[in-house]
Amino acid sequence: MRKYLRHPIDIPIEYDLEFELDNIVSDRREYLYNLSEGGLSFRANRYITPGSIIIIKIPLVNPAFQVRSEVVWCSKNNGVCFDIGVKFLDENTEFRVRMIEQVCYIEHYKKEIFEREGRKLSGEQAALEWINKFANKFPS
Repeated sequence: MRKYLRHPIDIPIEYDLEFELDNIVSDRREYLYNLSEGGLSFRANRYITPGSIIIIKIPLVNPAFQVRSEVVWCSKNNGVCFDIGVKFLDENTEFRVRMIEQVCYIEHYKKEIFEREGRKLSGEQAALEWINKFANKFPS
């Protein structure tokens, strides 16, 4: 049984990969596709060794989410890209839960707009619209 509930989404993320001596591979833009309180998974164009430490950034949520994470698995997907699973190393559970709630609201908004208006929004478009309309009402 899973410890945390997964939320499927397609919000753009960025990551920085830490190497020895703090050399950083910076700002790789990918798409998040599963999110839970304990971690997330995303697709990348390169293999990332399990045990690697990466900094995950989700710039579209308000406030911008950034968390230090550890790669726990990496598997090839259709021979084209890699699915990467990470666990959060940050102990700030309250912030993580709030970020997850916000992302779920954005996904709900995306589906609601499609049903109500027939507009098919990307995760990024939905996030930008939702933030402009509702982020100031989201409890802090």
